[in-house]
Amino acid sequence: MILEVAGLIVLGLIAGSIAAALGIGGGVIYVPALVVLFSFDQHIAQGTSLAIILPAAVVATVAHTRLGNVRWRLAMPIAVAGIAGAALGAWIALSLDAEVLRRLFGVFLLLVAARMGWRTYRLSDQSVPEPDPS
Repeated sequence: MILEVAGLIVLGLIAGSIAAALGIGGGVIYVPALVVLFSFDQHIAQGTSLAIILPAAVVATVAHTRLGNVRWRLAMPIAVAGIAGAALGAWIALSLDAEVLRRLFGVFLLLVAARMGWRTYRLSDQSVPEPDPS
């Protein structure tokens, strides 16, 4: 039990740091880690991840606000829509079988990784200077 709690604390430190540094949702890290490393059911991993992310997001938001990195006029309407979307998403997730949910989550992660990889590849092509013809 103590080892499991220590592992969860290490997971929180790593995922929280990566999420805050890269501006990603910690669920991208928490959910797979809770399922694979700690044998959580998919529904429990996702629910637990959401509970973890709330306080971490508040801390990161305060830090970014202090530096002027938050556009509240833009964030507020998105947040309100996000609340409605979260209610719908939770209803959908809870209506799905855990195995189906796990597969959908995996497909989502693969699509995000492919999109990020493609954009990075395209941007790196643009940053290479043309050789001087002279």
